[in-house]
Amino acid sequence: MTSPVWHPFTQHGLNEPVPLVARAQGAALFTQDGRRVIDAISSWWVTTHGHCHPRIVAAIRDQAETLDQMIFAGWTHEPAEALARELVAMMPPPLAHVFYSDSGSTSVEVALKMALGHFANRGEDRSRIVVMADSYHGDTVGGMSVGARGVFSRSYAPLLFDVDVIPFPAPGAEQDTLDAFERLCRTRPAALIVEPLLLGAGGMKIYPPSVLRGLRDLCAAHGVLFIADEVMTGWGRTGTLLACEQAGVVPDLLCLSKGLTGGAVPLAVTMATREIFESHWSTDRAKMFFHSSSYTANPIACAAARANLAIWREEPVRARIADLAARQAVHAAALDGVANNIRQLGTVVAMEVETAQGSYMSELAPRLMAQFRARDVLLRPLGNTLYVMPPYCISDADLALVYAAIGAVLGG
Repeated sequence: MTSPVWHPFTQHGLNEPVPLVARAQGAALFTQDGRRVIDAISSWWVTTHGHCHPRIVAAIRDQAETLDQMIFAGWTHEPAEALARELVAMMPPPLAHVFYSDSGSTSVEVALKMALGHFANRGEDRSRIVVMADSYHGDTVGGMSVGARGVFSRSYAPLLFDVDVIPFPAPGAEQDTLDAFERLCRTRPAALIVEPLLLGAGGMKIYPPSVLRGLRDLCAAHGVLFIADEVMTGWGRTGTLLACEQAGVVPDLLCLSKGLTGGAVPLAVTMATREIFESHWSTDRAKMFFHSSSYTANPIACAAARANLAIWREEPVRARIADLAARQAVHAAALDGVANNIRQLGTVVAMEVETAQGSYMSELAPRLMAQFRARDVLLRPLGNTLYVMPPYCISDADLALVYAAIGAVLGG
């Protein structure tokens, strides 16, 4: 029987297999037909501490029995209030306000709307957004508009708004990026949005903290709001809680999702400075922030996020991240000569399977994916860019199996 499900990023006309997963634990997925599959990409970068972490599962269960869902416009609940206080305490000042949404894409939409609303409410004519080439910020209309244009967005071009683009700071050309942004700053844009240090879907491209620091300094000098999209890079992926830490910068607007709940359930936040909040604070109802969804600050999701924050506070998460990064480095070094441009940032290792980076639509990617699946390893290349981004709990044995599969497939 043909499934009625329409899967994301799937061309059903190719009749590629879609395994049915029955359960998960730690770094492993268990299919209905009895296979154990190593989740080497954290199920699209969301699972940090491991699947079905007992503390997060318990928090979800307890909250579901108390308060499952309620309107958040004009009402509130303790899971949301407590989570906001804990996030403000954990994240760097002056990020003092927390706005809830549902996903990474919506957290970006919220940040963009906050930036434009900030200047509109102050009577300043600043509405242009500056983005970095090859970036990805989600699949909603705003997210696509500030992301790289191409096959992802080609069919929807009439919906997208124009942005100004600075080049990716490729090795040896970092100053070109800063110079390009400085020129744009003179046109008084509203905001710059970046993926700090690591571009995800754009090919796992890494750039140095000095560039991030330079971009932040230029924003401050010209009154441009700095938006850090840490949806993927946050929660330890790059080796620190936030990638921005490595450059010693704090954004005006911070987008968080994915690992916010440990990857268990959907939730996102956009954190803002007091200045941005106060530009929307008024006795004039027309200056309120016009954004919400039915499930804003869902209590069950907030409870899961609180459990995740407790894990960060009470368990040696940073030590686990450092240990995983060190183990990744050892395995990556062994691939020298099999793959090209092997690179690492924190717990993320990426490489090119062929000499030049290919497009997302490369025919190589589905062939590689099928070969890894046959070896019970979940890896999903971006074109011919292969990356490993496992949960922090992955065992030595499972990590060795992942790299053995990579060696066998690429060597063949």
